[in-house]
Amino acid sequence: MKRNILLWMIGALFFMSEICLAQAPHQVGGFVLGKDIADYKEMVRMETSLPIRHMEYLKEVEIKEMEGFKSGLISYGTCQVPGRIVRIKLKYADSTEKFYEALLERFKERFGEPTEWRGDSFKIVLAWKWSLTDSENNRISMTLQHNTKDVEEKIGNSVKLTISNFIEEERLCFEKRHLEAHERSGKQEEKPRVKVDWDRFVPR
Repeated sequence: MKRNILLWMIGALFFMSEICLAQAPHQVGGFVLGKDIADYKEMVRMETSLPIRHMEYLKEVEIKEMEGFKSGLISYGTCQVPGRIVRIKLKYADSTEKFYEALLERFKERFGEPTEWRGDSFKIVLAWKWSLTDSENNRISMTLQHNTKDVEEKIGNSVKLTISNFIEEERLCFEKRHLEAHERSGKQEEKPRVKVDWDRFVPR
């Protein structure tokens, strides 16, 4: 009896895991994670492409006007797989909380309950995050956010879809290349020590 129950539980867990794998999202607004940014040259403004600050192994490009979306940024790699899309950030045209609540319900229906609350304790910014794994063991995070008050955050309703391990691959590739370049150039000459003018740094 116990063995049958154990087998049933294992089967149920396996079935649930298969559902989770099948549900992991890869696309939104017509953009697909893992695809080449060159495939979307008609949907983005390539002249806006710039390296992301402190993440030079990625570039970010603005999307063109799209029905239902106000703006967006597509991030892609520059090292391990140049041009591979690793993150999609889109802002919906409808900025109301009612639209956010309707979206949230549909997100839950398709992907289950969120993994983590990412909003603030005062609920000025409403944000839920899902952490999922697809059939190829890619780690995919998805965040749905609503904000109409905090100017430090993106105003309105937005969605962010990311393959975390792709970003990690780009970072490791970038660091390896820079380490190799540094080793080839040899040790840099030590710069002379400069006297610190503390009056410039301390308020008075």
